[in-house]
Parts: sequence; C-alpha cells; structure tokens
Amino acid sequence: MPQKYTAVAPLYDLLSAEGPVYGAGRVAGIPRLRLGPGDLVVDVGCGTGLNFPLLRRAVTDTGEVVGIDASEQMLAMARRRLGEEGPNVELVAHDATALEALRAPGQAFERRRADAVLFTYALSVMVPWRSAWSGALSLARPGARIVVVDMARPVGPARLLTPLALLATHVGGSDIDAHPWTALAQQCVDVSHVALRGGHVQVWAGTWTGPRGPVA
Repeated sequence: MPQKYTAVAPLYDLLSAEGPVYGAGRVAGIPRLRLGPGDLVVDVGCGTGLNFPLLRRAVTDTGEVVGIDASEQMLAMARRRLGEEGPNVELVAHDATALEALRAPGQAFERRRADAVLFTYALSVMVPWRSAWSGALSLARPGARIVVVDMARPVGPARLLTPLALLATHVGGSDIDAHPWTALAQQCVDVSHVALRGGHVQVWAGTWTGPRGPVA
C-alpha cells in the first residue's frame, strides 16, 4: 500500500473530497476521543496529517500526538503541514499491520501507553485490517478511548450517490465493505455511533478495557 501513495501524496488532500464529505467524520470523531491536556494520542494511518490541528488543540502543548503511516511520501506532506509548529507531534514510518514492534526497547511506546487511538479512513485500506486493529490496541492502556471513522455504502435516498462513493473508495484503495468498526463494537464498552453523509461516513467510538481475545 505505501507504493500506491508515492505518486498521489502531493495531490492527496486535493483529491480526497475532504471539505464536502470526509472532513465531517474527523470533526465528529475527534471530540469522541475525550482528549485532555497531557494526553498521548495515536493517529494510525495519519496520512498527510489532516487530523493534527484538532488533535494538538485537544492535548495542548503538554500532550503528544504520534502519527503512524507506512508511506514516507504521505509523512513528508504531514511534516510540511506541521512546519515549525509541531514540537509535540512525532511521526513514525511503520507498517500499521505490525504495530506491536513499536513496544520494543528504544521504540515510541516502550515506556508509555496511549490514552487514545484514532483511525480515520485508514483501517479499510489496510490488509489485514484486524492485524492493524489489534496492533494499535497493544499500544494503548486499558481505559483508552478508541475512535474509528470509516466508510460504508450510502443508504436511503443517498443510495443514488453509491457510484460516487465506490469511485472515491477505489481511488483511495479502500474496501467499502470492510466495516472495521465491528471490532470496536465487539471489544469496547461505552460505544457510540453516528452516521453522516447518508451513511457513507461512519463514526464509532468506545472505551477499550483490555485484551479480550481475537476479533471474529
């Protein structure tokens, strides 16, 4: 998947329909992390860093944002977005399906576990997404807030927009039928859900209480 974004990274924000469609998922999802000053939040599949302004505002200068992405090109765009204003943002180039390795000595999560984990339009791109999910939880503390923002087929009157939704997910390399929030529903408590843009944008949030076994 990193190779897919080598060429499109400079144009990703322009092509992503962020304003009219997908930005709404970020705006709805990030507050559900319930972040506070000093918190450590992990943005898995952070891409070009579109979440960073909202995350940094929530954790303040005393907190930390760790953005993880397998694509060096996407991370380069994220660094450019941060400029000189992101001292509390750490960018990590790593395969999201093997995140347990980040707990090794000398790695980002050797000493501290995350207070929150965020996936925005990321899990449906990752194969296998269940490995990315379980790996991310291994970086979090029990009681951490987890938010999954991802895509599904539109429903109701919005079904007329299904061809556009399928085109968008194809361009982004996503599986619109992956429904990765099912893992959150199974393994978290205090679960909430909101559907936006005719059901195409799905926002799920919950509290992870600790290991419960594999996701079905």
